[in-house]
Amino acid sequence: MPRKNPEPLESAPLAYENKEFLDSPDGRLLRIMSEYQEPMTRFRRERIQDTVVFFGSARFRAQDVASHELELLDNTGSLTPAPADQQPARPDEVERGEASEQKLRLAEAAVEMARYYEDARKLAGLVSRWAMTLPGRRHRYVITSGGGPGIMEAANRGAYEAGAKTIGLNIKLPFEQQPNPYITPDLNFEFHYFFMRKFWFAYLAKALVVFPGGFGTLDEMFELLTLAQTQKLAKKITVLIYGSSYWKSVINLDILADKGAIAMKDKDLFQFADTPEEAFNLLKSDLVDDMQRQAAYEREHGVPSEGIPETPAPSAQELLGPDIAKTR
Repeated sequence: MPRKNPEPLESAPLAYENKEFLDSPDGRLLRIMSEYQEPMTRFRRERIQDTVVFFGSARFRAQDVASHELELLDNTGSLTPAPADQQPARPDEVERGEASEQKLRLAEAAVEMARYYEDARKLAGLVSRWAMTLPGRRHRYVITSGGGPGIMEAANRGAYEAGAKTIGLNIKLPFEQQPNPYITPDLNFEFHYFFMRKFWFAYLAKALVVFPGGFGTLDEMFELLTLAQTQKLAKKITVLIYGSSYWKSVINLDILADKGAIAMKDKDLFQFADTPEEAFNLLKSDLVDDMQRQAAYEREHGVPSEGIPETPAPSAQELLGPDIAKTR
């Protein structure tokens, strides 16, 4: 029996527009490559040379000038408030004697974290204002955060208020979340893969400032300390742990050395600071040393330090012009 004439077919989607393929396990390599190359392209166009990364808790909102309410968020990066029984005590609850011991402890902690928010904001501003005075057309020591609320927002906010570019490396999470509004729009990133986000935290960083936080903060801090300890970084990175009373009550790094789990010299991989001014002076000293090392390297290897154009780097199409066919 003869076969029926087939119906006309619609055009197949282009491979790079085939969402089903790109979202599949077979498309994973392309997704990973995209999370490397797309940020690299933007960093080059925006003339970002290196960064100062801020880590810290995302679960606490700032104590705003217009409102004294302190609210705990449900999860890291979430916009949803935690359940009522897990929120800090409100002033009216305290006055009526209705606050539980747990809610009173959370209220005290929330006030403390609001102070750390303001300290991160101030420190980011100090670093940004100083970095903007440095010579050259590349942007040096750009404040970078995980792009979310809490300490991350404070860091981006301090840089924004100083008039500097500031980077947010957000992560796509299975619950409601969004970038904080202080990130420079062209430097607002969202990653699917945690390991690619971690790569960009480490790759450009010349310093890391670790404010009080939880699992994510501990994870990022120890990952970078491990890279420095094992000399996997082709550069010196300053690790500044902010809030010594908080951190020394959470982890005892001296015990690690006393028990032989780390070498005594590994304690030199990090420093503690307790005020924005102290932290800034420590950072500035190390970053000035970094600039001097880089200048010496450029002189030794004949790397040109001038001639960088003021406009963003051209794309391959803009650079080659009529020598190649234009693509869309």
